[in-house]
Amino acid sequence: MDAEYWNKKYDTEGLVYTGNVNMFVKEYLEPLEAGTAIDLAGGEGRNAVWLAERGWKVEDIDFSAIAIAKFLKFAEERGVADLCLGNVASGADFESKLAPVDLGLIGYLQIEKSALQQAIHRLISNIKPGGVLFGVWHAGENQNIGYGGPQDPAVLPTVQSLTEILEGQPIEIEVLTNRDGLVQTKDGFKPSTVVVLKATRR
Repeated sequence: MDAEYWNKKYDTEGLVYTGNVNMFVKEYLEPLEAGTAIDLAGGEGRNAVWLAERGWKVEDIDFSAIAIAKFLKFAEERGVADLCLGNVASGADFESKLAPVDLGLIGYLQIEKSALQQAIHRLISNIKPGGVLFGVWHAGENQNIGYGGPQDPAVLPTVQSLTEILEGQPIEIEVLTNRDGLVQTKDGFKPSTVVVLKATRR
């Protein structure tokens, strides 16, 4: 999947992934004091706008120009445009407009391990010492027992694969575990398995 694929996916009248914050982003990040944040691969910005509504200055970095345009429109509609920056760039080699930041968020960037490692390491390097790294993904286990997300094991991280990706990085892991999530389907909410990461930058 490339920028062209995602531009086509996001080229819709409404928001593809709704304007609702992810349940785990809300759970883990709501207690934090507002500061500056990067939402890497943030798409249309549901999590970034939620953070901005709580006083964060947020940069949504995504390689889909259409997603970023929709994010900026969404932020304007919610009255937080002054706190939101858009950056059309790859997760592997982006240049942040806000770094170093207090929070690095990466939500559902489902890519193969070496590319994910590159993106996570890049994100960590843009977080201040004492800042927070937070991530959530459809987990490897979701391929067999859950709904939603890709069904390719190569792009479904696990606790083990993320542990390997994070080895040697200047962070202290606080949470790295599977959680039970929910996916909205035409038949209502269905169970999913996600892997959640929360760490502090040394």
